[in-house]
Amino acid sequence: MLLLIFLSKTKWKGFSFMTASFGGFHGFKKGLGVQSVNSFTHRLHGNASTVHRLTPQEPRPSSTESKCRPRREVCQPVLNHFDSQYSEELGQQWLSARDVLLNPHCWQFGVLLNRFSDLTGVLSQLKSLGYNSLLPQTHSPKNLYKPLSSGVHAQLQCLVHKDPLRLPTQRHRSGWLKQYYLLNAASLLPVLALGVKDGEKVLDLCSAPGGKALALLQASIPGLLHCNEVDKRRYDWLLKTLESYIPPSLRDTVIVTNIDGRAIGGSQSESYDKVLVDAPCSNDRSWLYSPEAQQGELWLRERVQLPHLQKELLCSALAAVRPGGQVVYSTCTLSCAENQSVIEEVLTSCPGVVHLDLEEELIGSLSKHFTFAQLQPPLGHLVVPEQGRTWGPMFVCSLRRIS
Repeated sequence: MLLLIFLSKTKWKGFSFMTASFGGFHGFKKGLGVQSVNSFTHRLHGNASTVHRLTPQEPRPSSTESKCRPRREVCQPVLNHFDSQYSEELGQQWLSARDVLLNPHCWQFGVLLNRFSDLTGVLSQLKSLGYNSLLPQTHSPKNLYKPLSSGVHAQLQCLVHKDPLRLPTQRHRSGWLKQYYLLNAASLLPVLALGVKDGEKVLDLCSAPGGKALALLQASIPGLLHCNEVDKRRYDWLLKTLESYIPPSLRDTVIVTNIDGRAIGGSQSESYDKVLVDAPCSNDRSWLYSPEAQQGELWLRERVQLPHLQKELLCSALAAVRPGGQVVYSTCTLSCAENQSVIEEVLTSCPGVVHLDLEEELIGSLSKHFTFAQLQPPLGHLVVPEQGRTWGPMFVCSLRRIS
């Protein structure tokens, strides 16, 4: 097995690498353009984490701030394009989502706890600030979550707040494991849908910045977790995320590569029990705040190429998973062309693949916090942000390879 060492560039030792080339648009989320990439893995030489107690600062903005104001300039060409497309696809739901996306001060942040760090007093401190559990709880004195029938374990702990509070981001420090990871809580939906069990071999095809890989490791201990990221800058970000949260004792089960995900299905066919494809997409939250109109217009022109790339990545994932295995496809866009339409094309063009409905238990438990769109065609689930429940956008769909 190839093993990864999570070290800074100045400390990487004894790695092997190969160079691959590819072309095409890889989205704002995952990088742009034609580039060369390195694929390499390292053996870990690190110290055990040190204990660090959480000392929450006053979240910003405070709960007394009742007005939500844009803090960044909106890219008008992108907004005009979204208005035209999403008003047709989502109707009235686009109006509520639009209001949220245009007001970043309203955005809520989930707090994913890192069970590998010292969490002494953390849960009680967060609850004293008004945070509540995203997932249903048992009455266990350890405050662990009830396992879902999909196999997701009790350790996955994410807390959310009804107001747009944000805890301070903990800084990366070598040899110390961070206690929590801030995220859009809807981004846990693909992880929950995948339902990884202990010992399974898992591929996270488009892994950076690493939040979903981290959540997978909170929910289970896979036999192998292969994290891949094609964009070099985001790959470095992924390495730092994993180093910040994963103890040395688990890193022998994780490999990280920097290659084109479209090639993995051919080189590692039928190698995994489950695959997550968090695909490059027209990230609605980010694209609305493109630095200048010309950049936004460029992204919109290149946007039409994304569904083809997404389909190729999903087909690669289906080739990489074993017969009987599961693939979960997700994006952080509202776009039907990048969501249901991609699924439709894959189901049509890939024999031996079937659509899996997500468990009613899972969707029902999250409906308290998430607003789901009524999709046409009804393939997958789409979380649409609205005031007071600003989670999303997040699309997720589950597929099974049957032959």
